[in-house]
Amino acid sequence: MSEPHRNLLAASNAGPRPTLLPVIGPNLADDADHEAVVAAAIAAPAASLAWAMLAEEALAADTSEADVCAYAFARTGYHRGLDALRRAGWKGAGPIPYEHEANRGFLRALWSLARAAQRIGDTEEFDRCAQFLRDSTETGYQALSSAFTPG
Repeated sequence: MSEPHRNLLAASNAGPRPTLLPVIGPNLADDADHEAVVAAAIAAPAASLAWAMLAEEALAADTSEADVCAYAFARTGYHRGLDALRRAGWKGAGPIPYEHEANRGFLRALWSLARAAQRIGDTEEFDRCAQFLRDSTETGYQALSSAFTPG
């Protein structure tokens, strides 16, 4: 049996540096009520976390209409997160550590987008987003995919 290939760039720290987002928007607890999440999205539309939480709420409703809403909320959080990543120096690749609390809004929006895409039958988008999450943070992929399964 052959050994798996090692990522020599990652092992030598020659790859892109991890991107650490600044805190954007109000702090939201995971158990924040709907009104607080909506108020946070209005107060700071650039904050991915509120959009991710709205998408997660919609996915929990488990209806076709809610899945479409979840897709829109998640895509908004995803794109606002991409904007923030670019402002933080991200060049389109490299680690986005889940361990850094401020990155979690973007990563949750990305996983919600994957889940919503799968629900509406957009398997290409699901695959792309799931791979993007895994490439960005294996820890985040494991945490989010176990907490919020697709389907």
